[in-house]
Amino acid sequence: MSDPAPDSVFALLADGRTIEIRPPVQADFPAVKAMHEAMSPDNAYLRFFSLSRLAAEQEARRVTREPSPDHAALLAVFDGQVVGVASFEVARTDGRTAEVAFAVADTMHHRGIAMLLLEHLVSLARARQLDALTADTLPENTGMLRVFSEAGLPVVSKREDGTVAITIPLPPDDAGHQLEDYLDTVARRERSANVASLRPLFAPASVAVIGTSRRTGTVGRSVLDNISAGGYQGQLYAVNASAAEIGGVPCFPTVESLPETPDLAVLAVPPAAVVDTAEACGRRGVRGLVVLTSAVGASASAGLLAACRRYGMRLIGPNCFGVAVPSIGLDATFAAAVPAAGSVGLVMQSGGIGFAMVDHLTRLGIGISSFASVGNKLDVSSNDMLMWWEQDGQTRVAVLYIESFGNPRKFGRTARRVGLKMPVLTVHAGRSEAGQRAAASHTAAVASPLVTREALFEQAGIIAVPSFGELMGATALLATQPPPAGRSVAIVSNVGGAGVLAADSCTDLGLTVHHPGDETSRRLRAVIPADGSVNGPVDTAATVSAGTFREVLEILGADEDVHAVIALVLRTGATGDLLSAIAEAGLSVPLAVVVLNQPEAVRLVDGKAGKIPAYAYPEAAARALSRAVRYAEWRAAPRRTVPAFPDVDPERARQIVHAFLTAQPDGGWLAPGDVADLLGLYQIPLVTAPVARTRDDTEVVIGVREDQMFGPLVVIGLGLSGTAARLPTDYAARLAPLTEADAEALISSVGSATSLHGHLNAPAADLAGLRDVLLRVSRLADDLPEISELDLYPVVARPDSAFAADARIRVASQVPQDPFLRRLR
Repeated sequence: MSDPAPDSVFALLADGRTIEIRPPVQADFPAVKAMHEAMSPDNAYLRFFSLSRLAAEQEARRVTREPSPDHAALLAVFDGQVVGVASFEVARTDGRTAEVAFAVADTMHHRGIAMLLLEHLVSLARARQLDALTADTLPENTGMLRVFSEAGLPVVSKREDGTVAITIPLPPDDAGHQLEDYLDTVARRERSANVASLRPLFAPASVAVIGTSRRTGTVGRSVLDNISAGGYQGQLYAVNASAAEIGGVPCFPTVESLPETPDLAVLAVPPAAVVDTAEACGRRGVRGLVVLTSAVGASASAGLLAACRRYGMRLIGPNCFGVAVPSIGLDATFAAAVPAAGSVGLVMQSGGIGFAMVDHLTRLGIGISSFASVGNKLDVSSNDMLMWWEQDGQTRVAVLYIESFGNPRKFGRTARRVGLKMPVLTVHAGRSEAGQRAAASHTAAVASPLVTREALFEQAGIIAVPSFGELMGATALLATQPPPAGRSVAIVSNVGGAGVLAADSCTDLGLTVHHPGDETSRRLRAVIPADGSVNGPVDTAATVSAGTFREVLEILGADEDVHAVIALVLRTGATGDLLSAIAEAGLSVPLAVVVLNQPEAVRLVDGKAGKIPAYAYPEAAARALSRAVRYAEWRAAPRRTVPAFPDVDPERARQIVHAFLTAQPDGGWLAPGDVADLLGLYQIPLVTAPVARTRDDTEVVIGVREDQMFGPLVVIGLGLSGTAARLPTDYAARLAPLTEADAEALISSVGSATSLHGHLNAPAADLAGLRDVLLRVSRLADDLPEISELDLYPVVARPDSAFAADARIRVASQVPQDPFLRRLR
């Protein structure tokens, strides 16, 4: 039982240990029987309500019988042993409920095994469209009763005939908060287990560098020297077969010969030795691995990950630059400079860019809370790091440079939750590779990987920037200034032309340039020289004194209509020290500075309440501020849920799709009658007969493109009048399921120069018909993952209604996936 089954998954227990969850096979009968036979009499009685000697054998035969739609079973395997069993039997009376049963080995209680198995059973039951799970347990079985009550589902319990009858209604796909509340509860358990599993990597009590050399300049030696130089207070060891000590660090010939089991092992060994070294670490009990080695092939990578799963080790790498936690002196990287402790968390798939950003943040004085170069990202990912930063008490800004996503939907949910606590930034890398694809529908033509990723970032509240320079600029502002409460920006400068440039940039970015009102203008005129301007942008004139400039800043900052200030300065022989004026100014709103002759693109200058970002160019300050404004607006927006539609019929819709795929297993385009029936079951208006058009009509395309990683992508496009062969000239996309806020954002995003509202000559409140179509299409796509493409064109949008004049739907067989199930990559 040492090799994982093909359909097994691994997940984390409450203590951070790794366990395998998989369906049983007949060959598991002896192991399942042995686990039940080893249970104490008390636990056996709680499970079987009796002490029958035949119970263990009967249960093992029931659990390991051939798979069938009317039952399901799961095993929990730890260290090669079956330590937990869960199952359900579908009720013959209704076929809509199933009775569940659980057993956990006596030696593995209080580690979260039963809860983890219950979550996986819930996922299986929902995939089979069951309505509820039931169970009978004894009143004294407090452990199992606690599992049911803390699952996050609306459990109903009733005492009858000396037992407690449990009913667990399963969350539907849409109805209100039930599913959201359950997923939030599961996410809290996942975060707790994840953090426990990552402590050996980011808070190790001891570290071993394996493969270090006595020769300086090598990767392993550089890592060893950096840990020593960083002031790490834990125990540090080196592993080298030919040395007793290296650089003052005690050295041992093998992992087995180490005097204690290190929490963290850093591997700098040749590719051929990676798997064997990982196995040795696992046998010794190491909990965290960082594999720096590059050129690790596919077979070796699979062996490395298998070893980590088998022994419960979390893995960073391979092909990575290491990890750093400056607050504990841990610099397990081969960087040339020691990172400073600070408030920015970094996870980078590109280690080189990560090193560069660490250096910049150290130079700026912002510093880092923790850094992980994840390399090939076999295990630890941005999801894991977000959950770590969420609770570490140090991180105020999270920065990601990730080129791929293992589980985008879970990533989006995690990033959205973390983003409410701190800004999450990323570089939108690889944009040039994505182009419009030739496809058979309008939706497929625009639903490129780029569009899908942009939709993920938008909905998750991630601040995605197009370049490394903008990433640094936005990070500097968000790490030092509070998010603005609105879009109004006061601009003040002692160089009039620079203020105009800043105003132009702010306007281009959707910010509002503040024009002082009567009272503020009066106060400004009292201090600004006659050759200056108080109209906004405020021009103090080139010869302004430091005291006057400070006073102007404070007057603007005190204006209740001002949400942020950009101060542009150029020191001349006739001015005072304007940076000292900025440092002394007391402002309660965010401040960005532009020093027009500074050589650095961005640096920090002193302020009364702390550091302030100073940029070399007006445009850079405006861009950074606009990112902060959009983040603040996203964070302040109400968290709406996916609407419930009691008038839809997903069960009948599934029957239509399944009947088609039974007849055509390879999938294809549905017949027009089936398309009309599907849309009708979701109350999506389809009017194929000629309809008189009005001058207020606007034609749009609404569609869905299924992505196996990201899920359904809902697209709305504008500018399709004329031939149906034309592509949308402007479009927006969001990932299903859509909230009402998502639907409104789609509508308002379409049309860069003229919004859809302008086309319709209608305010947002009058677009309920179009919003309703978007939400119902989203529900249809979320209910039926077999829909690979859906194209409604044209959708005739009117101020008070919307309907589709034509529709096409293509379906394909899909293996159901639960993106929110607790499991490792």
